[in-house]
Amino acid sequence: MASVSGVTLVVVCIFIVIQLFHFVQLRREDYAQQLQNIAMSVRQPLANAVLKADVQQAERILDTLKPVGILSRADVVLPDNFQVLHGNFPPERRVPDLIEYLFRLPVEISVPLYALPHVSHPRALASLVLQADSYRLYQFIASTFSTLLSTFILLALIMTVAITWCMNRLVVHPVREIARELEKLAPEDTPRHQLSLSDMHRDDELGVLVRSYNRNQQVLSGMFEELSRLSTRHAETALPNKNLFTAMLDSQMALPTKSKHFCLLAISIGTLQEATGVMTEAQRGILLMTLIRQIKQHINENRFLGQLNHNEFAIFDNGIQNPFEGMQLAQKILKSINEPLNIGSLSLRPMASIGIALGQPLDESAHQLLRRATSAMMSAHDKGKNQILFFEPKLMEMVHRRLTLESTILEGIELGRCKLFFQPQVDIRNQQLIGAEVLLRWRREDGTYSLPPDFISEAEEIGAMVPLGNWVLEASCQVLADWRKQGIHIPLAVNISAKQLQEANLVPYLKLLLSRYEIGPAQLVLEITETAEIDEFEQSLLLLRQVRDLGILIALDDFGMGYASLYYLDRLRNLPIDLLKIDRSFIEGLPEDPVMLRIVSAIAQVLALPVIAEGVETEAQRQFLLEQKIAWGQGYLFAEPLPQKVFEQRFLNFAAV
Repeated sequence: MASVSGVTLVVVCIFIVIQLFHFVQLRREDYAQQLQNIAMSVRQPLANAVLKADVQQAERILDTLKPVGILSRADVVLPDNFQVLHGNFPPERRVPDLIEYLFRLPVEISVPLYALPHVSHPRALASLVLQADSYRLYQFIASTFSTLLSTFILLALIMTVAITWCMNRLVVHPVREIARELEKLAPEDTPRHQLSLSDMHRDDELGVLVRSYNRNQQVLSGMFEELSRLSTRHAETALPNKNLFTAMLDSQMALPTKSKHFCLLAISIGTLQEATGVMTEAQRGILLMTLIRQIKQHINENRFLGQLNHNEFAIFDNGIQNPFEGMQLAQKILKSINEPLNIGSLSLRPMASIGIALGQPLDESAHQLLRRATSAMMSAHDKGKNQILFFEPKLMEMVHRRLTLESTILEGIELGRCKLFFQPQVDIRNQQLIGAEVLLRWRREDGTYSLPPDFISEAEEIGAMVPLGNWVLEASCQVLADWRKQGIHIPLAVNISAKQLQEANLVPYLKLLLSRYEIGPAQLVLEITETAEIDEFEQSLLLLRQVRDLGILIALDDFGMGYASLYYLDRLRNLPIDLLKIDRSFIEGLPEDPVMLRIVSAIAQVLALPVIAEGVETEAQRQFLLEQKIAWGQGYLFAEPLPQKVFEQRFLNFAAV
């Protein structure tokens, strides 16, 4: 719009200039003709006066030209341009130089004054020069320009009003009517709506627009009907999807039934999810339809099956009498799913997790029941393969609390609420610093640092332990790098969780940290807790050996509480560990109750590994440990866990460099 307005303005200005120059040229020609007439009227008398050398008569003749309004100059000049007579005219008012240049002002003529003519060649005695008043012509130019500008502005205003009226009549009003029609349109009528079209606009652009809209609406209406059909059932299996299944569930739960309970099973088939990207689309389709056929074997008149997503299904049963029947149904379905399958060259044994939610008629909504069954299914999946779990009322609260804790932990890592504290490890014979253990602390709202009792265990359960543990590892390596620059080379012990031991990228991540911070691997000690529940022991054992091959030391924390029992002694012997840390519970009773300490110490001697005693708090405990030839320890007797700056001020000046 701005471009159109700009072009229009330029065109109007050009037209005004052209018209102005045209009118001025006409006025110049008119002035020249008037001057010519005036000159011819006084030519002969003036020529006679000049011939007789009657100056007074010539001046009187020139003075007679003063009343002529257009003249500003009247002179008699000789052929050599020497002015001999000059009319006494008032001074001419000044005209702007630009106007004089553009319109070639002033306008003047020169008429020769002749003597008595010879027969063939009359000779001019002098010339009469007349000049028009340029200021009068300047006034004409200004007046003409104002008139043209006013005229075109008025014309533009009239045309704007006319065009606006036409636009409103032919475009704006019809478009407004279309907008009002669309605004009043009910949502349910949208897919099948058609715009009306008046006869006036059938052949113009608005008619093309309305016809195109109606044609597109017809296409969309067909697509909507097809999508409505597909949106309630899965295209591949034709099973009710989550929306349709929930609606069917609502209607079934509202019906009166003889049964005291109804049961909803949520089934997650992990093999279908794992098959994505491994199998071809055709193979996965065969696997999916085979599993559905096996599940449908258990569907009767009291049950119906739905598909929640690509690998999750749900079965509703309104004919059970007690929870045991629900468990029996789940076990039968799981057994059918677990049957071996051969798909082409692949041999599979599918796995699944099943969650069971029980309800009573008119007790809750379909969404609530489905949410409970899904929650139980997810808990069964977290517990392991081929598990069946009932929903427990406290399960939802626990899930919500875990999700909140997960968000808090991950947000706390980003916002710097985690901080490393350091507790010294000393040679208890001479109080010499031999190392330190990193302990994680969490900043509370009041600015103090502590660690809630269940913080680590809950972080492992919700899956936040791996990013949290990786942060502790990197922050510890940063500290070691800073100490190395100061010439300090003491080992730093970092606790590592069982979840981290099951991460395949732990060894590459440790390599990256050692390379990035340029620290010696022997400076880093990884502490694994003996009581940790390691699901894949052999895999974790292989990973520990790879860590040991990097040169990183491994310490067994809480020694005596788990694998140190005779049942696990053989496994303990296979662990690639460099150091044992005796649990503080065996130190608390010293020196009054030394039996367990002596047993654990004897096992350590059999394994030929150095030992550090945790939780040393009294001098009597230190003396007894020395008697048992345990030379290393840590605990509040030497120092509590300290912030980094306090630890460095108190201990690093005494570290062996």
